[in-house]
Amino acid sequence: MLAQPTGSPDTILVCVRGNSGSGKSSIARELRRRHGRGCALVEQDYLRRILLRERDKPGGAAPALIGQTVRFTLDHGYHVVLEGIMHSSRYRSMLTLLRDDHRGRSLFCYLDVPLAETLRRHLTRPQADEFTAEHMSGWYAAHDVLDWPDELVLPETTGLNEAVKTIAAVAGLPQTGRDARLACERSVPVEQLSRPPVPFRRTVRQHQP
Repeated sequence: MLAQPTGSPDTILVCVRGNSGSGKSSIARELRRRHGRGCALVEQDYLRRILLRERDKPGGAAPALIGQTVRFTLDHGYHVVLEGIMHSSRYRSMLTLLRDDHRGRSLFCYLDVPLAETLRRHLTRPQADEFTAEHMSGWYAAHDVLDWPDELVLPETTGLNEAVKTIAAVAGLPQTGRDARLACERSVPVEQLSRPPVPFRRTVRQHQP
């Protein structure tokens, strides 16, 4: 397929992937909130479940719609935060084209959270009654990384604030909005200041054919 360049050298694309309950939606929304205007949030669940009301299955229309939505916003000068489960088996092709065609900076991040932890977190979410632990277990894909150079893989121990700060720093996404200033001004308990930073790792592997 011929390349279809999208965005500009100044646009930034951040993709946050992970299983249901991994925290990707909260991280993506906070990234956009802290940046302020000029950053679009593209959510897989909204486009697939709400707009299309489509099951996540092979041959579905959702990957193409998500890709086109990301391209539209990049082409209009927006930074983009894309988030969703986006299993590699069904979304790799679309994500690969976005990575290869984007003129600006791109960061693909994966939240590597075990099933037991996603189930625990799910119980605290507003949508806890919408689907069961059995549903989540059926959707779960362990360590579903893309295996791309500089893919950022964050472990389950990474908190929300640290994840947002790390992703923004690696991607070069400015955090200048009002919420970013408020986050910096919040007091931190003294005991937390002595804790070592939560580690994260970046997988660096060769491109797969």
